[in-house]
Parts: sequence; structure tokens; C-alpha cells
Amino acid sequence: MIEMKVAGIALDAVNRSPIVLLKDGSDRRALPIYIGQDQAKSIIGALENQQPPRPLTHDLIANFFQVWGMELDRIIIHSLQDNTFYAVLCLHQGEIKKEIDCRPSDAIAIALRTNSPIWVMEEVIAHASIPVDRDADEEERQAFREFVENLRPEDLIQRRGFQTDNEQQ
Repeated sequence: MIEMKVAGIALDAVNRSPIVLLKDGSDRRALPIYIGQDQAKSIIGALENQQPPRPLTHDLIANFFQVWGMELDRIIIHSLQDNTFYAVLCLHQGEIKKEIDCRPSDAIAIALRTNSPIWVMEEVIAHASIPVDRDADEEERQAFREFVENLRPEDLIQRRGFQTDNEQQ
């Protein structure tokens, strides 16, 4: 799993649908997730630390957690099926741990209100993320190619802590 942060909300240029954009810690990968207007407003409100005059749905859920002594450990966006992302809220209350199925947009809005981390399964990132820093990706690929090209079997043996026959004598 990879921890990600909310980079912001964008609008799809074609259909004007809101997209929440998650980025990894190195700002190398971004995961765009289409969301509804209400969830976009809720996420923006949390990002800007806006306090509504009365609790909205995601505020109410966070309030329930607090009143009942539950903590949101993290949310996990765990799969992508038929262009639909799936997530869970990972909660605990004392020794009791539960996972609750949740739309990613709602999970993100709740995580922001409870300062809980957002985790995404690597398979989801591999399938649905977009590169952010193509230059850094290419530099990394080039460095790896150079490493592999200059690699000798003796280097692998030394890295594993084994001794060659010559070294044992």
C-alpha cells in the first residue's frame, strides 16, 4: 500500500465533472478519481478548514466517531472494478477493529476531517495512476538501466553476504 495525500479538486475539461486528485509522497504519481459535486464541496471544505454552521453528513460521521470513542485509523482504496473505485474505513474502538465499505469520495472527506491517512493498494495505483514527473521517472529508469548494465555476478554475491570459493580460501 502507498500513502497518498489530497492534492486538490479539478474539473474534467469535457464534462465538467469534479475529480479528486491524490498524490504519493514523492509527488511522482497522481490518482484521479471522479466524484460527485456534493463530495467535491465537502472535500474542499475540509481542505480549507471551513466550519459549516451545522454539521454536514461527513462532519456528522466524524462526530459519531468521536462521541462513541471510535478512531479512524486509515482509509484504504483497495480495488478498481469496471471503472469504479472501492474503499473501506478502518476503525477501532478499544480492541475492536472493523472495516466499513465506503465510496472513496466519502472516505476521503471523512479522513480529512479526522486527520486520518489515505492509503491506496499498489495494484490500484499501477492500473489507474498517471505520472506527474516524467523527467524523474525517466532518470530513474536510466539509472536502473545503468545499474543493470554494470552489474556483475560477483556484485550480487557480495551484496547477499556470500563468499566466493576464492574468498573462502
